[in-house]
Amino acid sequence: MNMVAPILGHQELRHQAGIVRGLGSDFVADVLEAGQRQLHHAPRTQRLIETWPGDPIDSALAMRFNAALHALARRNKHPRLSALYRGRHDDFDGAIAETLTAEDAFIAEWMRHTPQTNEVGRAASIAAALMVLQEHFAMPVELLELGASCGLNLNLGHYGYRLGGVRAGLPESPVQVAPNWNGPAPINRPFVVASARGIDLNPLSATDAKTRERLLSFVWADEPERAQRLEDALALAVQHPPQIERGNAVPWLLRQLAIPHDRRTCRVVYHSMVLQYMIPADRSAIETMIAAAGRRATPDRPIARISFERERANEQVQLILTTWPDGERRLLAHCHPYGNWIAWH
Repeated sequence: MNMVAPILGHQELRHQAGIVRGLGSDFVADVLEAGQRQLHHAPRTQRLIETWPGDPIDSALAMRFNAALHALARRNKHPRLSALYRGRHDDFDGAIAETLTAEDAFIAEWMRHTPQTNEVGRAASIAAALMVLQEHFAMPVELLELGASCGLNLNLGHYGYRLGGVRAGLPESPVQVAPNWNGPAPINRPFVVASARGIDLNPLSATDAKTRERLLSFVWADEPERAQRLEDALALAVQHPPQIERGNAVPWLLRQLAIPHDRRTCRVVYHSMVLQYMIPADRSAIETMIAAAGRRATPDRPIARISFERERANEQVQLILTTWPDGERRLLAHCHPYGNWIAWH
C-alpha cells in the first residue's frame, strides 16, 4: 500500500478517494469523489474540511465524511441515499447532493468527533504478534491497550483466527478473523491472556445503540462480511465486557507500568492506528515510558510492545514487536489499515 503526501483543503476528499480505491473500495471512493463535486451544497461541512487544522490523513477526515453519510443511510431518513448505499442505483451525485443540502449541520458535527472504528480485523495482526512473542517468552500475557474504543480487541483471546493456513484461537468462537495472507505462515504457538484492560478518551459500550450505530457507520458499505464480524464482536462483548477506563493514555499508562506485574507473565502494551490522533507530546511521553519500563524488565517479568501504526515516511501500516529485557525490535508485517490483508515477513 503506497500513499502520497496529503494535499490541502479543497481537494481532500478527491485525494483520499484515490487512497481508498487503492485499498479496494470503489464504492467509498465514488462516494468521496461525488462528495467533493457536491460539497458546495453543504457550506458548513465544506468550510470545516477546507480549514481543517491538522493533517487530514492523520485525522481520517474523508473517513469521517463517509461515515456521516453511511450513518444517515442506515437511518433511512433519505431514501435516495439509503438506496445508493444498498446498491440499488448509482446516482452518487444526485443522492449525495440532496443529503448534503439537508444534513449539512449533522455532517459537520459528526466530523468533529474522532473516529472510533475499533476494527476487529486488526486483532489478527495482534494475535500473530502474540504468537511470535511466545518464541521469546512462553508465558501468559497481560494486555494493556491504548485507545481501546469499545474494547473489542481486548477480547482477542475470545476470537478464532486463520493466519496463512494456520488455525489459532478458539475455533468455536462466533468471531473468526481470516485476513488475506501473503508470505510464510506463522508458527502456531498458542497464547494465554491472563488479563486485558485498556484506556480511551471516550470509551464506548457494546450495549449502547448509539455506539453500535457509530461503529457500523465506519465500516465500508461494500464490505458486508466486515460489518457482520463487527456485529458478532459486539454481541460477544456483551457476554464478556471489556475492562476500559476513561481518560488520557499518558497518565493511565504511567500508573499501569508503575505496578509490578506477576512473575512468569509478560506485560504487553499494544495500540492500533491510535498514535496519529495523539499530540506529539503525548506520543513522546508514551515512547519514553515504555522504554523506561523495558529497562526495568527481567526475564521472569518481561515487557513487550506491539505497534500497528502507519509509518509516516512511506504511509504503510507496520506491525512491529519490541521485547525487553533484550530490547529486540522486529518488523513482523505490513498490513492493510483495517486488517483485510497481512504481508508477513
